[in-house]
Amino acid sequence: MVEPPILPSISLPSQILPEPPKLPRAILEIPRAEAPSYIPMVAPPSELRPPVGVTKEGEEETKKEKKEPPPPPEIQTITIPWIDHELPVPKEEIVVAAGMTAVVSVVATLTATSLFNQVVKILKPVFMQVIKRIQKKLGKDGTTTGKERPE
Repeated sequence: MVEPPILPSISLPSQILPEPPKLPRAILEIPRAEAPSYIPMVAPPSELRPPVGVTKEGEEETKKEKKEPPPPPEIQTITIPWIDHELPVPKEEIVVAAGMTAVVSVVATLTATSLFNQVVKILKPVFMQVIKRIQKKLGKDGTTTGKERPE
């Protein structure tokens, strides 16, 4: 049999901790709160009738449902099978006009972007030459002399 290996260990001296300081106990007051209250609402008796010309709550909903206007003629409805849900769909002319507008706007944006990039590529060297010539005439050629360099 092989004996288990003996690992090195360090023995540390025991620590002496000082006593904590004695602090006075905090005196807390008992929390106080006001109990919620409400004023009871007086409900009218069930025999009360609305004045002439005013409809009851339940009658308003049935009249609104009956008076719902039909959809405009340019909107058609398609019934989705299995769930029996009617989905409003605009006429073909409206869909084609919206699609063409989207296509034209995307093409115009992409064309303007590429044209702008080409113009920047061409005009950047021209602007740099103009700026260099202006700086030369004003005596600021961009190079520093020995007198101008900080030490």
